[in-house]
Amino acid sequence: MNNSNDKSPSSYNSSAVGNLKKIALLSTFGGLLFGIDTGVINGALTFMASPNELNLTSTDEGLVTSGITLGAAFGAISAGRLSDHYGRRRVLRYLSIIFIVFTTACALAPNAVTMILFRFCLGLAVGGASVIVPTFLSELSTPSTRGRLVTQNELMITGGQLTAFTVNAVLGVMLGDNPHIWRWMIAFGIIPSICLLVAMFIVPESPRWLIMKGNTQRASTTLRKIRSTGDEVIKEISQIKMVIKEEKQTKQAKFRDLKTPWIRKLVLIGTGIGIMQQVIGINIMMYYGTTILVQSGFGHQAALVANIFNGLVSTIATYIGMTLMNRVNRRKMLLVGITGTGSALLAIAVISRMFANSAILPFLVIITTMIFLGFFQGCISPTTWLLMSEIFPQNIRGLGMGISTFFLWMGNFVVGFIFPILLSKIGLSATFIVFVLCNIVSFWFAWKFAPETRGKSLEQIQMEFKYDK
Repeated sequence: MNNSNDKSPSSYNSSAVGNLKKIALLSTFGGLLFGIDTGVINGALTFMASPNELNLTSTDEGLVTSGITLGAAFGAISAGRLSDHYGRRRVLRYLSIIFIVFTTACALAPNAVTMILFRFCLGLAVGGASVIVPTFLSELSTPSTRGRLVTQNELMITGGQLTAFTVNAVLGVMLGDNPHIWRWMIAFGIIPSICLLVAMFIVPESPRWLIMKGNTQRASTTLRKIRSTGDEVIKEISQIKMVIKEEKQTKQAKFRDLKTPWIRKLVLIGTGIGIMQQVIGINIMMYYGTTILVQSGFGHQAALVANIFNGLVSTIATYIGMTLMNRVNRRKMLLVGITGTGSALLAIAVISRMFANSAILPFLVIITTMIFLGFFQGCISPTTWLLMSEIFPQNIRGLGMGISTFFLWMGNFVVGFIFPILLSKIGLSATFIVFVLCNIVSFWFAWKFAPETRGKSLEQIQMEFKYDK
């Protein structure tokens, strides 16, 4: 039965889709910052590593690059629980302030030690946003829109990386003689940080979180702005309440809940998916793309410009992946993607040995890295974040996403830290062979453990895991 105060279906339809798109766009400024703050190091590293600047060793380079991901690991596991307690929107507001403060600090860092420390602190915000934004979008969406909305955050991440690569190239080519140009590259991130802060005063709180906290009226008000009909709002509130009631035994997401076999299984799967995404090798392209191109034979300025194509392919592939998300099964997306990335890395290993010192090598490498990024950003990355946002029960979603993303970022840290060391010790070809082996292991994990969630409500996914024997 409809409530007498419900609006007519036509009035809901006229604005619901637009409101939902607006909220999603504003929320994903967190993803944009994720991309900018992780991608900016790609072009800035060579400048800051020079003897007249921060004078970085290969180990320093690994720590400066991956320090942000180590901080992100701790930010992820903390932010999940904080958002369960204080709300998604409020914690994102606090994270935006951290973005502003430590982006500024990194741009002013006087030496390697302080840069590593400030990048770690900035990573706390990056990791927090990586957990909360997909969760927030997942809780605002319907089963039919969830794939596109959650992966929109991935589009903003790759868009942020493309933006960082472009800014790096423009500044590096125009002002490359200025030894402090890397500081301006990093400082650019202050602008989207301010945008996120403003956005968090505009978007509403997650209706699912509000219901979990007993504030059904506010949840109803939010849902009426983003759902097509009053009946849909009533049905969704009823369904959320039912699931929350059934999950009272887990209460407020304590670590002791991991003793429950089906919950522990979910967290292990989420953790495995997160680690799998990183060891495939995406961040050797995102963090060291310019370094790889220089090693292949490009000049530094040419490498900065060529790296824009990596960012462009990533953004286009992410958009294509978004359009496929509700048409192709999640498992198929993962398996096809890993096959493509593993093949591309094998190709780089082979051509870097066969065409060593050849004039054609840098062009073959840039083509192959673009193929890698096309498969990764189009198939693997958006599917990973979507699966991680889908598989956890309501009452442990923040904690589950936090644990999984913690290990995702730890995998990111290890890859970012060891790559320059491997590159200096065993060379380009052998280093890529190591990551080919990681792709083989990742394919096995996805084939054996990745669940299929396309077209299912969050509550249905939860029940299937709970009662699967």
